[in-house]
Amino acid sequence: MESETLWKDCINFHGHSCPGLAMGFRAALTALKILGLKGNCRAVDEELVCVSENDACGVDAIQWITGCTTGKGNMNIHLTGKQAWSFYDRRSDKSVRLVLKPFDRTKMTREETLNWLLNSPAEELFEIKSVRGPVPEKARMFNSIVCTKCGEAAREDLIRLQNGKPYCLDCFDPYNREV
Repeated sequence: MESETLWKDCINFHGHSCPGLAMGFRAALTALKILGLKGNCRAVDEELVCVSENDACGVDAIQWITGCTTGKGNMNIHLTGKQAWSFYDRRSDKSVRLVLKPFDRTKMTREETLNWLLNSPAEELFEIKSVRGPVPEKARMFNSIVCTKCGEAAREDLIRLQNGKPYCLDCFDPYNREV
């Protein structure tokens, strides 16, 4: 394994060891290597970006290792349900998409799966591809608008107007006549 200490740190951050965490761990380390970034190279701002196609355990390892977080706006979830991650380095304009190759989980115990994920060559685990689109735009700041119904403020781009009044997504009464 590339870094026993880093793996233990990921487990501590996530709360337990599991195959999903190992998938994200290996994806993060593989991406950093492909992008030419060394070791635990945590993003300070948005210089490194990850788009995860799932919201599972592996996202925690990616956040811990890369410093890509939803709060900073450089960890984006594009929910396709795939064990796939795209990484972008804004400084070098390099990018890579990693897709976990299908494998039969019924042929291995949980511990065998974990060991396989942590110790197999990256090329055995992942399809290494070009990313599907451009680097996501940097995080924007938005004004807040107070909802007419609940009185809570929400980002202006997520407010809906109904009868000329602003409503948050929770209070908005959508009109949908589709069957």
